[in-house]
Amino acid sequence: MNNNFYCVIMAGGVGSRFWPVSRNSRPKQFLDILGIGKSFLQLTYDRFLKIVPEQNIIVVTSTSYADLVRRHLPSLPPENILAEPYRRNTAPCIAYAATRIRHMNPEATMVVAPSDHFISNENLFIDTISSAMNYAATHDELFTLGIDPTRPETGYGYIQCNLKESTTVDGNIAYKVKTFTEKPNKDLAQVFVDSGEFLWNSGIFVWNTATICKALERWLPEIYSLFKDGDKYYCTPEEQEFINRSYEECPAISIDYGVMEKTSRAWVFQASFGWTDLGTWESLYLHASKDSNRNLVKCDESMIDSTSDCIIVSHEKDKLTVVKGLSNYMVINTDDVLMICPREEGKFKEVIADLAVNDKSRYM
Repeated sequence: MNNNFYCVIMAGGVGSRFWPVSRNSRPKQFLDILGIGKSFLQLTYDRFLKIVPEQNIIVVTSTSYADLVRRHLPSLPPENILAEPYRRNTAPCIAYAATRIRHMNPEATMVVAPSDHFISNENLFIDTISSAMNYAATHDELFTLGIDPTRPETGYGYIQCNLKESTTVDGNIAYKVKTFTEKPNKDLAQVFVDSGEFLWNSGIFVWNTATICKALERWLPEIYSLFKDGDKYYCTPEEQEFINRSYEECPAISIDYGVMEKTSRAWVFQASFGWTDLGTWESLYLHASKDSNRNLVKCDESMIDSTSDCIIVSHEKDKLTVVKGLSNYMVINTDDVLMICPREEGKFKEVIADLAVNDKSRYM
């Protein structure tokens, strides 16, 4: 295993899209939504243990979630948990991690990944990431992972490939990036899929630290300048105080918008390792197994009758869940909330918005 390889897991998101199971104090990266005995964060950590040395895995999270990370990943060295005092999107998170890793190892190559993705073909994922890291270690380019789209998904960003400019690395094709597009409407998403030029944006990045630091200095100097002097503080007792000061002045911006959309050095590896961003109940519904009436049922014990196309989840043990005569509904039960809501995304968003309006924010 290459000691110059590092992994940065971004685990700072709050996430209300799995409410009421997810809460501000218990965001989705710490949940076992799949019901397999491991949280998203634990699954992500285990996956990267097969690619980089354990001591080279770093988790960036919110200050308020640092203890949760420690509980979920007890073998992770405490100094490998980087605590952000404020949420500032992905560019500051990456700038912090990249400058700190470069301080520890100027020859480092890093993969950056969210903590809450599902990968069905783990062996292919490992091969793809390893190949990308080996290539990025000696090339002054910025790489992202693009996923072959299987449907006109409106919940993902898209990357347009320059099909005339490509390279092959260990059998994996990488294209020069033409454009990035945020979540399109249904018609535009269909055009993207039909064109054969677009990939889903996975939010996974690979680069060597020297290259990403140069890109940050070029395209986001106001952010890079806050972290470039971290050598005086990184891996010392003064590090957290330095980071707290830096984040107070740091603007919120994504790495996609701040760097990847502007640079001419952006490349995308085409991947097909069975990637899903399990960010919503709907995405879980698409992924999970269902009964003969297309119901996703995750309950200790249940009686489901004359019901179809529903999401039915109960996290209470030794409790019978009975649903009869529903279609296209969500029934989500926790110890303190029972939500019964149409599966329409707009209706669910209304529920979340109404919590604060109706003085129920204590349940968020």
